[in-house]
Amino acid sequence: MIDLHTHTTFSDGVLIPSELVQRARVCGYRAIAITDHADISNIDFIVPRMINVAQALNQLGYIKVLAGIEITHVPPELIKSLVDEARRLGARIIIVHGETITEPVERGTNRAAIMAGVDILAHPGLIDEEDVILAKEKGVALEITGRKGHGLSNGHVARLALIHGARLVINSDTHCPEDLITKETAIKVLLSAGIERAKISDIFNNSEMLVNKYAK
Repeated sequence: MIDLHTHTTFSDGVLIPSELVQRARVCGYRAIAITDHADISNIDFIVPRMINVAQALNQLGYIKVLAGIEITHVPPELIKSLVDEARRLGARIIIVHGETITEPVERGTNRAAIMAGVDILAHPGLIDEEDVILAKEKGVALEITGRKGHGLSNGHVARLALIHGARLVINSDTHCPEDLITKETAIKVLLSAGIERAKISDIFNNSEMLVNKYAK
């Protein structure tokens, strides 16, 4: 299992990074990105600390850890500058908190994230078809999520992504130990979103490609 969307006590998760990684390892994870919530106020605090965590834990060789960030509830006009800042600080996996139907995310966030060239647009809700096409053109992965609430729109996201050839990934959006998912559970989430079993390996490969891109 590769999971590129998780949280720790550096935002609204309940586990410190080392415990999150250890629990993920026991669950059979091969790679994990720690992507705590950030905006203008804390991005320069979180990213360097996640880099330190990743460097220390990666020396052990148990599980690949990537330092990431999730830009969250930021006005669309500011997303590009924060994505650029995250890259400058050394974040590997950059996610934007998409227009989930369970939170008041500002309209236009999905489009701004895609235009900014993020790695993953998390739980993009009832994403517009035009934005799915744009995500395909920009190489931005759309997330199928195992998280309750956010996952209500998985079917919509999967359907449009499959029609237009946009890249999909499956993540847990872990905030507590119970949120971590096995590969078997991930497969069930994907099947429940209407994705044919024959296409599931492609989705896992999309996550693998992101890990390989930033693992150096």
